[in-house]
Formats: sequence, C-alpha cells, structure tokens
Amino acid sequence: MSYVDEVYERVVAQNPAQPEFHQAVREVLDSLRPVIERNEEKYRKEALLERITTPERIIMFRVPWVDDKGQVQVNNGFRVQFNSAIGPYKGGLRLHPSVNLGIIKFLGFEQVFKNSLTGTPIGGGKGGSDFDPKGKSDREVMAFCQSFMTELYRHVGADVDVPAGDIGTGAREIGYLYGQYKRITGLYEGVLTGKGLTYGGSLARKEATGYGLLYITKEMLKANGHDLAGKTVAVSGAGNVAIYAVQKAEQLGAKVVTVSDSTGWIYDPDGIDVALLQDVKEVRRARLTEYAKARPSAVYHEGKGVWTAKCDVALPCATQNELQLEDAKALVANGCIAVCEGANMPTTQEATEYLMKNGVYFVPGKAANAGGVATSALEMSQNSMRLSWTFEEVDAKLHDIMVNIFKNIDSAAKEYGMAGNYVAGANIAGFLKVATAMEAQGVV
Repeated sequence: MSYVDEVYERVVAQNPAQPEFHQAVREVLDSLRPVIERNEEKYRKEALLERITTPERIIMFRVPWVDDKGQVQVNNGFRVQFNSAIGPYKGGLRLHPSVNLGIIKFLGFEQVFKNSLTGTPIGGGKGGSDFDPKGKSDREVMAFCQSFMTELYRHVGADVDVPAGDIGTGAREIGYLYGQYKRITGLYEGVLTGKGLTYGGSLARKEATGYGLLYITKEMLKANGHDLAGKTVAVSGAGNVAIYAVQKAEQLGAKVVTVSDSTGWIYDPDGIDVALLQDVKEVRRARLTEYAKARPSAVYHEGKGVWTAKCDVALPCATQNELQLEDAKALVANGCIAVCEGANMPTTQEATEYLMKNGVYFVPGKAANAGGVATSALEMSQNSMRLSWTFEEVDAKLHDIMVNIFKNIDSAAKEYGMAGNYVAGANIAGFLKVATAMEAQGVV
C-alpha cells in the first residue's frame, strides 16, 4: 500500500464520523501523489503526512449564555489550531447549527494550504460554534460572544492565533468578541481580523474574498485565452462573499444572473442589482423574495436549482458540498467553461472530477477564496505597524496576491506534468511551502 493510502486509512480510523474532514484529506492527498512519490522514503521516515493531517491542538469547550427570556442556553465551542509551521494560526470562526468538530477540522486543514498560498506568514486554524445568530437579538448575540471569548481568550493572541469572521460571524460578532478579549486581557492588539474601521480594521476587508475571487478568475481565464468581460456568471449565496463577487464581476464587465440563499434562488436576466441585493441582505437581513418583489426582471425559485441557469462561469459562494454531480452535469450541458470556488469546498469530489474531465477550468477554494485571509494578513500588518492603508492600497495588494496565487498554482501543476489541473497545483504549491518549513523545524 502506498504511503498516501496508508495515511488516508489512518485519518479515517482515527477520526470516525467526520466525513467532511475525510473528504478534504482525500482530495489533498490524492493530488499530492506525484510529490509524495518523489520523496516517499524521506516523508515516511519523518511521518510528515501523519503530522500534517493531525492538528497541533484542538480546544473544545461549553459556551453557556442567557437568552432574553432569562433561560440559560449552552452551545459547543471549538478552536482547531492545525499548523503553525509558517506563522501564527489564522482562520475564521463559524457560527452555524451545522458546526461540529469534523467540519472545523476540515476547514482548518484547508486553511493551512490556503494561507500558505497567500505568500504571507500565517499558519492554519479554524473555530466556531453550533450557535445560530439568526433570529437572535443583539443582546443575545453579545451574551454568547462574551461567553465564547471568556474561554477562547487564553488560547489566542496577535502572535499566537488570530481568528476572523466566517459564516454567521460578521462585524457585530467580531466587535463583541474583541471587546471581551480586551476587557479580560487589557491588551489592545490585533488578535482578531475583520474588525471595525474605528478600532483597527482594514479597508477592503469586507470586499476582499469576493473581489479576490474575481481577480483570480479573470487571471485564469486570461491564461487560457478568454476574457471575463462579456461573460454570463452564475453565483450562489447572498452573503458577504457572494455580494462582493457580484459587484466586482459587474465592474469587470461580466453579467451576473443568479444569487441564492437557504430558501431559494433568484434568476435575473438583466443582471443582479447589487445595490438592491445589499439593501435586502445587509440592511434588512431579509430573504431573496424581497429582492424579487422589488425587481420586475427577477424570478424567484424555491429550493435548489441555481446551477441550472445557463452561464459561462459559475462561482459557488455559499457553503460546503453545495455543487453536486447533477449540478456539474447541468453546468456542462449549458456550456459553462469555468468554475471557481468562492466558498470552502463547495463542490463535491465527484462533481469536481466530472467538471475537469469535461474540460471545465476549475480553481479550488483554497486558491480562489484566499483573498479574505490574505487581506486579514494585511490587516495584521497594519495593526503591527499602527498604520491604516487606503482602500486602493489594500485592493492593489490583494490583486497582486491573487495574481501571484494563480501563477504559483499554474506553474506547480505544470512542473508535475498536470498542466491546467489547478486543484493539484494549489495543493502542491501550498503543501511544499509548509512541508519545507516543518522539516526545517524538526519533529515538533
């Protein structure tokens, strides 16, 4: 049995009932086979793969808080500090009922390679809770966040572990978390990113993941003889990533015709109205039915189906495993030429393989949605220097980072005889940097 298969079997045996984590490890290890085979004896002796697939530290804790009726509620809290070989742990905090240890481990594992690809000195981690901020009052969200940070504070710090936002964790939640950290420690430091602009946040951070997704999509299309301008784009999701992906796509001359949320999706042949979408989702926090009511050209569909819309480019920006095999078949049948992931592992492995076999250019999330964490690293730099860069300065740095990510994954794929396989290129480029640092630091 090959070293890769041995390690994968070990991961499954040691981490039962964690399918998302198994899926992430399998996807990475499979594409690393050419690299591992070149160095199998050395990597096996060093147990490099065993170490890189095992978190350095897992913190699990209870989060008790009191709701508006005076009832005590209890949620589960997690922080997985996966790998610090190239810098302090960095990764978001997800607040969603689906959160469990397996999902946090999958996200943390992916984050290791994503952060490596940015070229900035940050390791990989992830955290969160099964708390659902939807439908909660500001006071209830504050009570939860303060309780969560009362445990987490002892495990994080500006040079140790720097969490950020994720699904369910926006500016409101980051503010409450930061206030409690500062209250407990007495430290005013860059322990969180995604902060408000009045207390150490960075301009362009809110837009960064969506903008970065479009920068790398444009670069990838250009490298393959296509222009993003004039293309029809399908986007899933209607959160932060999706909104700013739509905005940047339209700024770059494309027409976005879909967005979706947890109840349904919108098809707007005239192009998504970004201002209206922002009003519905960011101001009113309403469902997409409100978008359809205000936009005569838009049609609202209940349930799933966003990938049935005819498009040239598909940008899944919602959640893991949302784009499945049948969706991939529909995209191919409708002439889609490129899929770039704005979310973390939104495409199943079967769907990814089908798309690539049918000639669809595919850029995985660890490369395509790295703009958010890259800009978080820029926020960390500004905090350390006590400086604040302009929106244009941050956006220009973000653009350069995303272009360099594409160049690195493209050249890594070519070096190992897999030109055009950006999944393999991303995993190889991200892995080699981390592996080299781990070897240099010894058995730790």
